Amino acid sequence: MLIRQAKKSDFPCIEKIYTLSKLDELRFESSAFKLLPLLDDKPRLNALLESDIFVYDDNGVIAYGAVCDAEIRGLFVHPASRGQGVGQKLLAQLINKAKHPATLNIAKSNTPARTLYEKFGFKITEDFETSYNGTPLTASRMQVSTMEKSS
Repeated sequence: MLIRQAKKSDFPCIEKIYTLSKLDELRFESSAFKLLPLLDDKPRLNALLESDIFVYDDNGVIAYGAVCDAEIRGLFVHPASRGQGVGQKLLAQLINKAKHPATLNIAKSNTPARTLYEKFGFKITEDFETSYNGTPLTASRMQVSTMEKSS
């Protein structure tokens, strides 16, 4: 197991993990969402590409995360690798690489993700309206305190 900076050659794996995982974060919403492939989702693709991307490599890339300044812009684990602590290890790396205080956004309905982030000291600072592929949803901005981040 190795968490490392992503290489260009990792991008097909990153794209596949995104495709397999993106709609999972929206599964608790009452609306139905249609996947917009990462390469077609220009705002998300641009945000990812301007970030520092890290991959969890265990004989192949099984997860990735992205951080830009203080914002964690993504954390996706391949469905076959969930429940094994991969997300927690990668999140710890992203928090360490983020400027203080680290922030992130999640779908408000995504209780499993919120629970994970709360274990790391994140707290909701605001809810806001946004959309994914044209379908509206409520999201939450979360922030970890500097003191909790360093512990």
